[in-house]
Amino acid sequence: MRIALYAARITADVQRSRERIVLAREEERRRIRRDLHDGLGPQLASQTLTLDVIAKLLHSNPEQAATLLLAVRQQMQQAVSDIRDLIYGLRPPVLDDLGLNGAIEEFVERIGQPGKLQINLQLADTHIALPAAVEVAVYRIVQEAVTNAIKHAQASQIMVTSMVDRAPQAACSLKVTICDDGIGLPAEYTVGIGLHSMRDRAEELGGSCTIGKRSEGGTEVVAQLPIE
Repeated sequence: MRIALYAARITADVQRSRERIVLAREEERRRIRRDLHDGLGPQLASQTLTLDVIAKLLHSNPEQAATLLLAVRQQMQQAVSDIRDLIYGLRPPVLDDLGLNGAIEEFVERIGQPGKLQINLQLADTHIALPAAVEVAVYRIVQEAVTNAIKHAQASQIMVTSMVDRAPQAACSLKVTICDDGIGLPAEYTVGIGLHSMRDRAEELGGSCTIGKRSEGGTEVVAQLPIE
């Protein structure tokens, strides 16, 4: 009886996790569609009409044409910025430019608080071509966990480590740990959107992500994702 109840509970948990993943993916698609349809689409259409007006004014009113050209230039710069934001939302370009370890180092350097908070890195040199989805998942999990620690943990130190786990008779995986020396989790805490997001990113790839208290104090996030 207990085994049946446990199996039913596990099945329900898996189903809820899958539903969250599907909902998150569809929400992301909806956001991209909205940004393209309501933002970039009308913006580019407006620029096309303005260029038509400029073409008619080139000889009759060159000064006004020049003014309109400057306005179109500004609009195009904004459109380029919007496109970059969309691309970054899908896959951070820094992953292509610097690789996973370099991207994490760049993020830590950018978000660090010298003199107030020390963030240490011990990142494995995997020598393995990581799947693109794993790189994005690990990067986002590190971002979320480190940001949460900075905002809520009141920590003086954060440690980010990664290692390749080559357990016998098991799939090779990348294990990432983010821990801090802060105040730790409250006795009763509610799993928020950030933790759900980290778990969903890991579980979508067949991995796992857990959060818990450290025996020496503080909080620890552990993500493990298969890479082969």
